[in-house]
Amino acid sequence: MDTRTDTTLLKQHLIDPAICIRCGACEAACPIQAISHDASNYVVDPSICEQCLACIPGCPTGAIDNWRLVPKARAYALDEQFGWFDLPEELTPAQLAEFGVDAPGDDGAAAEAPQTLAQAKAALAVEPVEAAASASPAAAGGYTARTPPWSAAHAYVNLYGARAAQKTVSATCTGNVRVTDVGKDYDTHHVILDFGAMPFPVLEGQSIGVIAPGLDARGQPHFARQYSVASARNGERPGYNNVSLTIKRVLEDYDGNPVRGVASNFMCDLKVGDKVEVIGPFGSTFLMPNHPRSHIVMICTGTGSAPMRAMTEWRRRLRKSGKFEGGKLLLFFGARTKEELPYFGPLQSLPRDFIDIHFAFSRTPGQPKTYVQDRLRERAADLAPLLQDGNCFFYVCGLKAMEDGVMQALRDVAQGAGLKWDDVSERLKKEGRLHLETY
Repeated sequence: MDTRTDTTLLKQHLIDPAICIRCGACEAACPIQAISHDASNYVVDPSICEQCLACIPGCPTGAIDNWRLVPKARAYALDEQFGWFDLPEELTPAQLAEFGVDAPGDDGAAAEAPQTLAQAKAALAVEPVEAAASASPAAAGGYTARTPPWSAAHAYVNLYGARAAQKTVSATCTGNVRVTDVGKDYDTHHVILDFGAMPFPVLEGQSIGVIAPGLDARGQPHFARQYSVASARNGERPGYNNVSLTIKRVLEDYDGNPVRGVASNFMCDLKVGDKVEVIGPFGSTFLMPNHPRSHIVMICTGTGSAPMRAMTEWRRRLRKSGKFEGGKLLLFFGARTKEELPYFGPLQSLPRDFIDIHFAFSRTPGQPKTYVQDRLRERAADLAPLLQDGNCFFYVCGLKAMEDGVMQALRDVAQGAGLKWDDVSERLKKEGRLHLETY
């Protein structure tokens, strides 16, 4: 059939650009690469999308969970979607009739577009596919757990944003400190934001969205940039309503071309007293366990250290209070050189009986390249029992490029101990014990 005259109805899967924070979770979760993005929007290709819904659970804002009833001949093309600032309205029965389509429904009216995962399944009459037989675990949505640890505290999400009663909350910068040695390509800052009397509860592992002032090249307000919280749940300073962020100044794109990251440069240049518009919080799965004797293995690179700093600091405060018996803490932290590694100095002062730290530097002059996955293999004898321990939780955060290497190393550790990796990884995922947040 000529799709230009196809009057078959399609429930087209779309991403709402007004509330999307461009985190990339949907694109990473899609098993068939139906989702892509440019500098402005994330979009779904209607010619590829099989409506398996694998992308929906990981979206922190709900932007991915949107649908429009359209004739296949009038499906919204990628060029249209890339140019959107807001989603188009649902087509009316009269508009559908112009395409020669009678909208389904008991009274002849257009069916309501599903707004939840359950409604989407029912309206589309499909079940989410687990994975094609030939698909790899990574392609099928990754190894990451979709549920938090069973003992994690309750996370509040989307208190501020496009779909909330209040769109943004204003925070005040109360501190901005550089946490890497001087160097043109690794300028990383520790920024503290105070929310005053406005409620903004966050947990270790959650993130917030920051909206830089001004307009983008299209004359529209800048979309929010997402940053992981680097402070403990009771504040960067205990008892204060504030959070800290770990932000690297972006001065070039992934291809090495000069570019000034809008939000990163705005945040790194903040002065004490400056105001910042914030949305969120986001994230309800990348959370730490709260039960006694639980173990935490943290694997990160660069600014992926933010949630690990938050978890470590909360455990340090609990230990100092004497009211919590914590289990093992292991940190595998990678960077090109020690000068580029955030918080290198403070990490040296943490007691060795509190946390076991392993650094991996890939660009130290005169030294062989070492990555976090190399350190994981070196500690295989210690990690293998932890993979089997239901009280141990693994967290991976950093650049997307590290993910495959880390998962391969964990697989090698498991197989070296005579374990079946497929069984181990499935248990880790099912029990909420392995969490990946890469970008």
